[in-house]
Amino acid sequence: MKITQIAGFLGCGKTTFLLKLSQVLASDNERKIALVVNEIGEIPVDGKIMEESGMQVKDIGGGCICCEVASTFAKTLTQLYKSYKPDHVLVEPTGVAVPHQVKLAARMGGRDAKISLGPAIVLFDATRPAELLDMDMLGQLVTTQLKDADIIAISKVDAVEEGAIGDSAERIRKYNSKADIVNLSSFKDLGIDVLAEHIIDWKE
Repeated sequence: MKITQIAGFLGCGKTTFLLKLSQVLASDNERKIALVVNEIGEIPVDGKIMEESGMQVKDIGGGCICCEVASTFAKTLTQLYKSYKPDHVLVEPTGVAVPHQVKLAARMGGRDAKISLGPAIVLFDATRPAELLDMDMLGQLVTTQLKDADIIAISKVDAVEEGAIGDSAERIRKYNSKADIVNLSSFKDLGIDVLAEHIIDWKE
């Protein structure tokens, strides 16, 4: 059971991307996919949208899976492993989650389930790089997410000019020189197949 997180700040397009990605991963009917959605509020909403796509969905509310509800996250992974046995678990943490901490929480689930970790994919919104990187508190969070990323997907590339995409990539490289960068448009299905291949082929 490979666990891959789709991280990134609020509004960067994680939910739409997860829906498209899960459909691609499950398209050949050889892979079972489960989704774990972490909402800070008491009433998760993204999971209800995702269930309509026919995937196994688990909601974790009431806190962030990388801290307050890490043990709940670990138990959820164990339950999925025992009851559903998915090949891939795609995790959408809260917009303020730190990828490294999510990985640690996922490993807790490995005590009672056979798991491996897929890449930490962080989405970066191409339409608002200055807002994400230049504001003090927000900038610290976003740069931490970028530094922790194994793969960075520049999202919403269909909504900006080519030069803006290059500018985002250049700014990202200041914080992470090793991660693969993929241009992503969930609206136009750009980059989704590439990211699916990364997930399938990923080795810890």
